[in-house]
Amino acid sequence: MPRIPVRVLPAACTLAVTAAVIPLGPPASAVADSIIVGGQAVPVEDSPWAVALSSRDRFGGTRAGQFCGGVAIATTKVLTAAHCLREDVLGSAVAEVTDLRIIAGRDELDGPGGQEVPVRSTWINPGYDPHTNAGDLAVLTLDRALPAGSVIPMADAGSPAYEPGTAATVYGWGDTTGYGAYAPVLRAAKVRVLPDSDCVRAYPGGTQGAYDASSMLCAGDTRGGRDACQGDSGGPLVARGRLVGLVSWGSGCGSPESPGVYTRVSAAIRWMAAGD
Repeated sequence: MPRIPVRVLPAACTLAVTAAVIPLGPPASAVADSIIVGGQAVPVEDSPWAVALSSRDRFGGTRAGQFCGGVAIATTKVLTAAHCLREDVLGSAVAEVTDLRIIAGRDELDGPGGQEVPVRSTWINPGYDPHTNAGDLAVLTLDRALPAGSVIPMADAGSPAYEPGTAATVYGWGDTTGYGAYAPVLRAAKVRVLPDSDCVRAYPGGTQGAYDASSMLCAGDTRGGRDACQGDSGGPLVARGRLVGLVSWGSGCGSPESPGVYTRVSAAIRWMAAGD
């Protein structure tokens, strides 16, 4: 399933609405005692390139309207997942979401500090396929620049950061349990880059999706317990100090034998170059 919440009622509604998820197929049960899943709160100042996507108009005022994650790869460029900007997620074409913005440098989504920067324009990978999850990439151009220290380098093809067994960290403000317990602060979970064969075995096709090693990256723990979850989509997977993946999809959250699937950043570099 894509790791995003469904659009909730407008902020004008006086009752809080719990976000649901968009399933690709029957979700596997999450690890109930995991406490992103299996991670911990981290200071935003230590990972200033991790940003939250927000629209209070579409997702309400709770948690400042956060609905996906993103990562700054230049002072005015943020990468996220293409599925975060789908019309069925936002309730309209992304061009009609007038308050789309990113939240950067803020420890608590509803708290003080940091900044909220409007999104000036969006680019969605024309090769994105919502049925297979391939090509799951979008680029946001910001209305004003973030500080120069708020960006992270991307890992090119052939980087040792992609080697199976490499320690990695996934960041996000999403569900921490698999049951709708969304985080008000940035969290991170330690995972490992897994062999492509693990994801091919977990996702051979059908209702759970098909893994494509040319555009996707597999990370997590085959025993379960550490993973991205709903609300983390588009957020960064970092290894060896470089961006290697964007949270894309998976079955359940932290479920054994169902590792997380990420957009492979080396492929994203190719897609962006072709789109210039």
